[in-house]
Amino acid sequence: MSAKIVWLFVFVLLYWSYCIFWGFKSAQMAKTASDYFIAGRRLSMWVFILAATATSFSGWTFMGHPGLVYRDGFQYAYASFYTITIPFTGVMFLKRQWMLGKRFGYVTPGEMFADYFRGDAIRILTVIVALLFSIPYLGVQLGASGFLFNVLTDGMFTVNMGMWLLSAVVFIYVAAGGLRAVAYVDTLQCILLALGIVITGLIALNFAGGWGALNDGLAKLAASPVAKWGTTKGYGGGDYNSYFAIPGVIQFTAGLGKQTPVGGLWTGVMCLTYMFALMGIQSSPAFSMWSFSNNNPRPFAPQQVWASSAGIGFILFFFTAFQGMGAHLLGANPAVSEAGLALSDVLTGAIAKKPDSLVPHYFNQIADAAPWLVGLLAVCALAAMQSTGAAYMSTAGGMLTRDLYKRYLNPTASHDNQKITGRAGVGLIVLAALLVATFSRDALVLLGGLAVAFGFQMWPALFAVCWYPKITREGVTWGLVAGLLGVIFTENFGLMILKSVGIDIWGRWPWTMHSAGWGMLFNASVCWIVSNNTQDETEMAHRMKYHSFLNEHASLSEDKKSLIPTAWGITLAWLFFGVGPGAVIGNWIFGAPDAGRAGWTFGMPSIWAWQILFWALGVGMMWFLAYKMEMSTVPEKEIEALVEDIGDVAVGEAGS
Repeated sequence: MSAKIVWLFVFVLLYWSYCIFWGFKSAQMAKTASDYFIAGRRLSMWVFILAATATSFSGWTFMGHPGLVYRDGFQYAYASFYTITIPFTGVMFLKRQWMLGKRFGYVTPGEMFADYFRGDAIRILTVIVALLFSIPYLGVQLGASGFLFNVLTDGMFTVNMGMWLLSAVVFIYVAAGGLRAVAYVDTLQCILLALGIVITGLIALNFAGGWGALNDGLAKLAASPVAKWGTTKGYGGGDYNSYFAIPGVIQFTAGLGKQTPVGGLWTGVMCLTYMFALMGIQSSPAFSMWSFSNNNPRPFAPQQVWASSAGIGFILFFFTAFQGMGAHLLGANPAVSEAGLALSDVLTGAIAKKPDSLVPHYFNQIADAAPWLVGLLAVCALAAMQSTGAAYMSTAGGMLTRDLYKRYLNPTASHDNQKITGRAGVGLIVLAALLVATFSRDALVLLGGLAVAFGFQMWPALFAVCWYPKITREGVTWGLVAGLLGVIFTENFGLMILKSVGIDIWGRWPWTMHSAGWGMLFNASVCWIVSNNTQDETEMAHRMKYHSFLNEHASLSEDKKSLIPTAWGITLAWLFFGVGPGAVIGNWIFGAPDAGRAGWTFGMPSIWAWQILFWALGVGMMWFLAYKMEMSTVPEKEIEALVEDIGDVAVGEAGS
């Protein structure tokens, strides 16, 4: 057994011991249903900051994201802006959801929506969204952990063996301790995730010869036609190497998605709507339960602004870029190597066929020199993969218990009964994810594409509850149905269904618009039309009870209300120029990609400099919204809870 594998097992056993310790410790602390499902609403500030950050940025950030930066270049690296757009959803909704949860004692978002809209259809749809999000998302994470274990143990464990073994540990601590165990394990996982990305980025930068050598190599690559997509061919983004430019604002010439986009997929509209999809992480039902788990909103702003936008953003825009773009110069791109542009051949050209394998290949390059570091990095990657999956296991199990079992089968269920049912729910979700991942990887890939786009479809329901009382029960329900269908039938899963009945009109992501954007187009349209035609004074009066409460406790002071137009302007401008159609300016504004390093204003590719600039501006925008506009700060007026512990209260009583 090699030294690398010995160190791998040492670090994995230490990590597992930590996980199981918190699982059983949290189980002893979970006296009531709310203790188990939402940590008794008593998560500490730093635990939430780290745990919510770990949940937002999963193993895909660690493993898949660098591989796609390598595959598609800087045009895909705009996806790194999800470090801002994911917590932007939190700025919009978390504080107000926490206020409602504190006031009325909600444990799940289904309870909140059912009380607010006075109907169970939205409750059921919320559970469906949670399951459609959790099972494929979890399956992807567990499958990736099995693949990583297979690579790093040199085939000692098959992918399925590693996946089932690693899943068993996650199930033990999640089922035993509930959300509190998930939160305390996530604190370590957040640190490991960030540490692992930084170290791997430094490994890549070192192999490239440092910052100067890396940019010299990128300058030569940018001046050549060698790129996956060739050149952008002037579709609004200029005629440049596609690794260094986004291919225009939008591509209608993509024939409703049935043709390959010219110069690459990541147009301005695609980048923007892909950010919409990733907003689905913090608008998913799971994050509503995260908001309910806090004693107050104090952790929200630092998590959203400093931990996520600033901290993880800095790491991705630099260290992930080192990994992804550096790989082209280190032997991972056969075409670049054949053109004589590579700086070294430490990586293998086989990575081109499986970009997700890029990070494990970086690990293996230091196996002889520092086998202990490989073991540490492997645990960092495993922690990243398990952080998000664990949270969705716990919260989905809670929703199955509260919104289905307790609501319809056993309304008087005791605390112990609910905890047992919640653990069973966690087991069913893990088993479903593992079975799909084991026996139908193709199906898993198809379903995985739906997950975050489904989560984004919760925006109108959350917007109604938190901000806008004119959205009706019928509007939000039919809008959500339309949105889910819009997502399904612009993703490969739905296209297969259509083709099976002879319909083959469009392809995936027509007109370079992500399925989340198509889903929201249908969702918002149907919601608006139906709401306008189903207004009822009695129902409006009921909904206004909630909004009157929110306005009383969360309204801006008079001296800050004048800043509202400024807040709108800053946000829309940032979305347009930072991650939307206006981002085409970034292709050349700081020097054309083929101008050489001397022609680049900051000695780095213009598109990279533009991304870093708008990352910094995005952090400023998030600070302005979260702190200055008080969207994530503690309410000045104390909130009186109407329900001490909803664990034994029949659902529907809290908000009545």
